[in-house]
Amino acid sequence: MKTKKALICGVSGQDGAYLSRLLLSKGYEVWGTSRDAQLSKFSNLVSLGIKRDVKTISMAPNDFKSVLQALKDCSPDEIYNLSGQSSVGLSFDQPTETLESIANGTLNFLEAIRFLGKDTRFYNAGSGECFGDVTASGADEDTPFKPCSPYAVAKSAAYWLVENYRSAYKLYACTGILFNHESPLRPDRFVTKKIIRSAVEISRGNKDKLVLGNLSIFRDWGSSEEYVIAMWLMLQFDTPTDFVIATGQSNSLESFVKTAFDKFNLDWRSYVIQDDLLYRPNEVIFSKGNPEKALCLLGWQAKIKMNDLIEKMIEFELYNKHLSIKTNRK
Repeated sequence: MKTKKALICGVSGQDGAYLSRLLLSKGYEVWGTSRDAQLSKFSNLVSLGIKRDVKTISMAPNDFKSVLQALKDCSPDEIYNLSGQSSVGLSFDQPTETLESIANGTLNFLEAIRFLGKDTRFYNAGSGECFGDVTASGADEDTPFKPCSPYAVAKSAAYWLVENYRSAYKLYACTGILFNHESPLRPDRFVTKKIIRSAVEISRGNKDKLVLGNLSIFRDWGSSEEYVIAMWLMLQFDTPTDFVIATGQSNSLESFVKTAFDKFNLDWRSYVIQDDLLYRPNEVIFSKGNPEKALCLLGWQAKIKMNDLIEKMIEFELYNKHLSIKTNRK
């Protein structure tokens, strides 16, 4: 059989790295993009020990010619669009860059695939943020969008672009509407990684306080390692179909903090300070996904929930820092 070739745009992020490892294990030839591949360190690929196994090329998603050239050079069977500005909070400070990198980038991929006329399958990274606040039953594929941030607006636009090109040009293009998913490879600016690292440092006596914003928000937290499996399964499905990918459980940020600090027998209330300056201009209070369709059609179901995720992130942090502290497992 012909070796499948995959192009991962945003290969340096947590999802890109775990997806690369998954596809390599399945015998794919994996290509990954960066705006400047020669200068990029691809630290997450290095952490997973697969840097040498991924062919990296330079590409700017918001530049159509750059996207078109990359697709010509690679000639992929599957494209995974994971690129673009990925922080909800940062999108309020950089709305233009967020919209351009996500919406325009997605448009360029779709147009390049249409232009080349090849049988290429396209996966687009959507977001549960598009739904805004949802009910206790969670959002599914039929729930209307009500974006509350420039990031969510951009992801919503990208979703409809995929829908439009799929309908108008019969492209195999689909969107995975992924709710929050974390991993040890998360950058430090994300609140989950900030909490985990602070709990470790406080337990060592190297830090006194952790400053956070709104602790009353609820999120559906899953594992990036599991969610990339869903991405791959979506492109193996007979027809291009959008799926909500989530655990189906929602927990407060306060609960996340408490669980992390409990691992070190610390009372989080003695160390955490809430600062109104860290509140976002507009915030989703309750977020939760309903992944029933993914279970029924793809056979995919999240096994790693919030507690297990926190345990994994702490263990990675301890290992990488060469610490001797052991967590109190519950």
